[in-house]
Amino acid sequence: MRTLTAIALTLLATTAMAQHLDVQTTVHKQEVVVNDAGEEEKRLVEAEVVLPGETVFYTITFTNVSDEVADRVVITNPIAENLAYLDGSAFGAGMDIVFSVDGGETFAAAGELTVTADGETRQAKASDFTHVRWVMRNDLAAGAQGTARFAAVLE
Repeated sequence: MRTLTAIALTLLATTAMAQHLDVQTTVHKQEVVVNDAGEEEKRLVEAEVVLPGETVFYTITFTNVSDEVADRVVITNPIAENLAYLDGSAFGAGMDIVFSVDGGETFAAAGELTVTADGETRQAKASDFTHVRWVMRNDLAAGAQGTARFAAVLE
């Protein structure tokens, strides 16, 4: 059985003022525990070891550490080859979310992407996505913070 003990975290933060953003990424997985009342509870724990079929949750937190407004903030996160994006899991308040199926060369809304395999073109599935990109609709004020999230399953 294959395990993943370290998930590659490659993150690109691009903006007109990228040098003024502090970007932090955390990776968690869900764990079910039984509380003192005997009830099952779900909680997120650090994803130190991930087994095939388990879901990991990426949280990208970015802070404008400058005294100036950051405009055109774009956060791009590749999806590792052994992970499959979980359909509909990307979230970012005040952001447009787009995806790539070609290694980050081009981006579009999920429903607009196609892939060609064996000479046949079809609509892209979530498992075809290679990157997730969040584009802020508004400027990020000095000292302000944003959060972007998505989930993926280890294949």
